[in-house]
Amino acid sequence: MRPLRTVNPPYRDRHDAGKALAEALSGHAGENNLLVLALPRGGVAVAYEVARALHAPLDIVVVRKLGLPGHEEYAMGAIASGGVRVMNPLPGMTVAPEDLAAVLSREEAELVRREQRYRGAHSAVSPRGRHVILVDDGLATGATMRAAAVAVRQQHPARLTVAVPVGARDSCAELADVVDELVCPFMPEPFQAVGLWYHTMTQASDEEVCHLLKLARSEHAQELRQALKDRRAADLSMPAVALAVPPAPPPLP
Repeated sequence: MRPLRTVNPPYRDRHDAGKALAEALSGHAGENNLLVLALPRGGVAVAYEVARALHAPLDIVVVRKLGLPGHEEYAMGAIASGGVRVMNPLPGMTVAPEDLAAVLSREEAELVRREQRYRGAHSAVSPRGRHVILVDDGLATGATMRAAAVAVRQQHPARLTVAVPVGARDSCAELADVVDELVCPFMPEPFQAVGLWYHTMTQASDEEVCHLLKLARSEHAQELRQALKDRRAADLSMPAVALAVPPAPPPLP
């Protein structure tokens, strides 16, 4: 295997990448019915900054990579909420049915655990009729993002955008058939690995995900309350409009 070349990563961390991605998406700021959906865990910090900048609610779509047995870093496919399964072609390789079943069983259990852990008592925000922006911290094979996109498509969004700070050019192009728009400000060649393009990319924890989702819900609710208060104040400050009363008609002869 060729050694990874020395690079100068464009992003300090996921929050820095999220701010850069938000800038690339700034044309959607304030758009009606906008919804930002993050792929946990790594995508949540990126999506938090995007949702904050675009004044949009933040939620999650849980996806699990199906790692190739013995080479778990390589995605042979992915699963997502709603029973979605996407498999990658494996040229020259075969996976025994019992090995695939074991991977599926393990990852399905983890998907359910994460759904329950991250959502708690909060219901999922419905994508129906909304412009949904799917966010992750990077796009390598694209298997997990494709599974997420298929899962969201089943819920009938008005528009579906995939946004990542960095991605492999070929993988980005291969998503064109399932999304309306793809935003990726940095597509290095050769791509090599997502983590290579961050100065710091630590493993995100369940606690960090829960904290950012709670913070995003609180901040968005506060924004909505302030917007309502401003609207009411504007209504009260509008000058009264004097209605002109037409003159009485002349008496009949």
